[in-house]
Amino acid sequence: MTLLDIKNVFLSVLPKATYHYYADGATGNYIVWAEDSQGDSLHSDNVMKALAVQGTIDYYTKTEYDTIAQEIEMAMNNSKISWKLNSIQFEEENGYIHSEWIWEVNKIIG
Repeated sequence: MTLLDIKNVFLSVLPKATYHYYADGATGNYIVWAEDSQGDSLHSDNVMKALAVQGTIDYYTKTEYDTIAQEIEMAMNNSKISWKLNSIQFEEENGYIHSEWIWEVNKIIG
C-alpha cells in the first residue's frame, strides 16, 4: 500500500475535508492525516524484507455522537489498514471533539 492509497481511503470518508499534515483554516468537521515513522518492520539475513509505515489520523468534529468516526474505522478495516484508537479529547479552546487513531501498513520490499 502506498501513501497515495492511504490518502484515498481517508478521502473516501470526507472528500472535501481531508488534509495531509495540517488543515490551515479548516472549518466544520475535518480529517488530518500524516505518516509519522517506521513501525515494526521485518528483517531477515540483514536485509529489510517488509517496511511498516506508521502514522496518525485525527478527526475533528463539533457533533456529539458523530458517526464519521465509525466510518473512518470501517474504511481502514475495509482497506486492510491496521489501526488503534489512541485518544478522544474535548478541546475547550475551540469546541472540537478530537479523535486520534494510529495506523500502520506494510509494504513487502524484498
